[in-house]
Amino acid sequence: MTSNEEYTLKPKAKHSQTGTCQECGASNLIHDNDTGETICAGCGLVLYEEQLLDKGPEWRAFTLEQKAARSRVGCPISYSVHDKGLSTTISQIDRDALGRRLPLSTRLQMWRLRKWQIRSRVHSSVDRNLAQAMSELDRLSDKLYMSQATKEKAAVIYRKALEKGLVRGRSIATIVTASLYAACRGTKTPRSLREIAEVSLVNKKDVARCYRLLLKELDVKIPVADPLTYVSKIAVKAEISGISQGKAIEILRQARHKRIATGKDPTGIAAAVLYIACLQNNEKITQKDIAEAAGVTEVTVRNRYKALQKSLNLDVPDVKPPFPSRSIWNN
Repeated sequence: MTSNEEYTLKPKAKHSQTGTCQECGASNLIHDNDTGETICAGCGLVLYEEQLLDKGPEWRAFTLEQKAARSRVGCPISYSVHDKGLSTTISQIDRDALGRRLPLSTRLQMWRLRKWQIRSRVHSSVDRNLAQAMSELDRLSDKLYMSQATKEKAAVIYRKALEKGLVRGRSIATIVTASLYAACRGTKTPRSLREIAEVSLVNKKDVARCYRLLLKELDVKIPVADPLTYVSKIAVKAEISGISQGKAIEILRQARHKRIATGKDPTGIAAAVLYIACLQNNEKITQKDIAEAAGVTEVTVRNRYKALQKSLNLDVPDVKPPFPSRSIWNN
């Protein structure tokens, strides 16, 4: 055999009708739907079964930047956009593909097309409602640093409320705020009702009332609030060390095992376990600092602290009272 014949590839054979390889007789065949090839797992012979079209792109990309630059498709469907991002948007740039400035007549024509394009996107009352609601949702998400998943879930909840007619007769901003709070509870995002209401400039009672309405009418399954999700948030605001955070999580797990934290405000429980962990770690912090970071009162931190200390038999160093004793005031 010559050198040329030695490296000559074996021709591709036709797939047999019996479902076995003609080379080795094995029946373990692997079919590739992308290339339309059937390969024998025993000897590696390629058997053509059918010819399929290659649905992949004709270009290659070696980095994420190249892939994003060479892609010719638009953004995926987004429920946080009133038309789900499916409509066409005419750019504000008055230049052609070569970068040359458009003449005045063409610019006026593009301006008229852009105006009618915007009008066609919002042509019904439902579209106008969704456009206003999604704009408010964008503002709240930016203010509260929400993730895209939470934002999309809030948009889906609002769209369901709009389909059921729950928005009729109620404020759009209130329903959007309640939907965002329900999405935060569903995705376990540590945002309280008070924080969301303050950013939305809507009364807290109205938001709570609409939130209960959404839970009742839409049958939304909301998990029980876990104090563990608030520990890191409060610790960052109060500048508490990581060692104290670890001890606070251990105390919280003990309280959860004995069901001491059941029915209590998760923010207050998280603040109390952080305060206990700081005392055990000899980290100087006051109840006032913990309460301000958690957004609760000092009385709440003090009561939860005493209840946890008594129920779990925790060894906590003695703390001086935050206020002078009554004898000083009497004197």
